[in-house]
Amino acid sequence: MLMSERLKNKVGLITGAAQGLGKEMAKAMIAQGAKIIITDINEDVLKETSEELSCKYLMLDVTKESDWKDVIGKIKEDEASLNILVNNAGIGGGGDVENTELESWHQVHSVNLDSVFLGCKYAIPLMRDSGNGSIINISSMSGIVASHNMSAYNSSKAAVRHLSKSVALHCAKSTNLVRCNSIHPVFTRTAMVQTMIDSAPERNIEEKLVKQIPLRKLAEPIDIANAAVFLASDESSFITGTELVIDGGLSAT
Repeated sequence: MLMSERLKNKVGLITGAAQGLGKEMAKAMIAQGAKIIITDINEDVLKETSEELSCKYLMLDVTKESDWKDVIGKIKEDEASLNILVNNAGIGGGGDVENTELESWHQVHSVNLDSVFLGCKYAIPLMRDSGNGSIINISSMSGIVASHNMSAYNSSKAAVRHLSKSVALHCAKSTNLVRCNSIHPVFTRTAMVQTMIDSAPERNIEEKLVKQIPLRKLAEPIDIANAAVFLASDESSFITGTELVIDGGLSAT
């Protein structure tokens, strides 16, 4: 198989794909032959990305169960199959446990965790009927290594890690056609991380972040996109229930 056909004949859905990691993953998967449907809540940017990548888009608020039912139903009607699901949509959320409001706690978990549950719940039946499927849940190194001032974010991303394993075991028991894994990136040069850098009260925050990483640089979106392509492809057909850590060596220290 040609390297540009690793995802040929596969249909994929990516959440939070108007920009950032989601957009980069969509671009990489399309380049490998996949038919990708991108989703987001930012319609203007989503439409621009759809035109740029020449792919379909659907509006999706990942926290709403009714939206998930509609989107999966639309894909079933239009494409009759779904082979790739990337649960990528997410938000940040700073604050230690004493200074995090319950409303903020719920919001972070709703976007970062509930959305993954809903995506898996409603995509699995169609993926099973499609003959094969790969679910890729975008977690974070913050789901493995905690910090004192990101209690909600740490909690939500750690839960995605374990939920992915539960989903993988469920799929393996009910059918061996659908796999589920999580990806755990370190600080990646995205708009969300740039906002964190720009809003930090400390000076030289990017330099401090880079110093924590043995490879001495931030990850680039393409680094995560390449990993997602691998997990979406048949090359990873015997990989399920695991986490792919993309951290430049951070967790080895």
